[in-house]
Amino acid sequence: MKYLISGGGTGGHIFPAVSIANALREADPNCEILFVGALGRMEMERVPQAGYKIIGLPVKGFDRSRPWKNIRVVIDLVRSMIQARKIVRDFRPDVGIGVGGYASGAAMKVAAKMGVPILLQEQNGFAGVTNKLLKDDAKKICVAYEGMERFFPKDKIILTGNPVRQNLTSGTKEEAIKYFNEEFGVNFTTEKKTLLIIGGSLGARTINQSIIAHLNELIESGIQVIWQTGKNYFADCKAAMDALLRAPQQSADCSGTPLQDEQSPMGRFATSTPTIGRLFGDPAIGWAEPYGTASPMGYGIVCTDFVSQMPLAYALADLVISRAGASSISELCLLGKPSILVPSPNVAEDHQTHNAMALVKKDAAVLVKDADAKDALIATALPLIKDDKQLAALHKNILTLALPDSARLIAEEVMKLVTK
Repeated sequence: MKYLISGGGTGGHIFPAVSIANALREADPNCEILFVGALGRMEMERVPQAGYKIIGLPVKGFDRSRPWKNIRVVIDLVRSMIQARKIVRDFRPDVGIGVGGYASGAAMKVAAKMGVPILLQEQNGFAGVTNKLLKDDAKKICVAYEGMERFFPKDKIILTGNPVRQNLTSGTKEEAIKYFNEEFGVNFTTEKKTLLIIGGSLGARTINQSIIAHLNELIESGIQVIWQTGKNYFADCKAAMDALLRAPQQSADCSGTPLQDEQSPMGRFATSTPTIGRLFGDPAIGWAEPYGTASPMGYGIVCTDFVSQMPLAYALADLVISRAGASSISELCLLGKPSILVPSPNVAEDHQTHNAMALVKKDAAVLVKDADAKDALIATALPLIKDDKQLAALHKNILTLALPDSARLIAEEVMKLVTK
């Protein structure tokens, strides 16, 4: 059998797509799978890393703020449709699978017109534009949230949940401590609470700004921190941590000079600089050697652009700060992780707020609005991570929302569409 999978743009589309591909390959090792993505987007790197071939289309999203630029967007869309037709004609897929994103619109629309049965996978609680446009072409629509009949025909909807990255539950706390201590040079232990901060595959500006503004409080709290900044913001976050480590010995009250940078992608931020002695727990220490680009900036904090061993990070985490993307929420539910969700305001239809509220209404997560995050995020996180009773309640409630085996369920629905 041959399967054409299209979509991408962010990890929230790519990780489910790869998980579906893996489930199809597990069910049928002899099947052929081809991905179609958008040139210049993340999928063009991540999909080959997962072991699959991908072809890129020149498709782009519409620029609502600068409509005069959409002439080129329309031209690229036409080119993408023509190229998609050639891909479908040459590959001759038995089923097309759309997971959202610009490329999915072109590839699935063409495939449907050429008689290929289509299955859509919608990750969010508020349906994306591409999937809404394709709803009439699809034979089945797999969703992660109840109440999606307001977007799609009820008879096409199948509640499957969102596929997540494989082996998320494979790590243990002991393995995690060994990995982070050896890889990053920290001295993590099982005796301290661990805060995991993730902002999506590309990073989250507001979350990173909030952490930078409250680094003193994080350090002085005594908790362990794994801080995934995303590649877009790592340089600024590393600079802030470097400034802390390289600061000269201060007075006894540990007051410091605000760190500011108005030219960086992070914009303007400020944080007090503690003494190196306070940072390392030894007032006699007054200097620290610089570290590598993905290394920790203190014994209690790992700061890195991307956590490659996410199962280990999750295993160690007592509390997670995260955006409210569909894949992140699905992972948190599956693992039962107490979470503070900061929905991104820069997404279509404010779908991350809809995702987050599905958990908040069940007392399964805590919500901090993006606009309030700089002041409220760490002020919420530090008391919560020390409140074992509330952590236990969040853990219990979020587990009830987990939908395991989503990739396998979707793969089964895909294979049912294969025409004999």
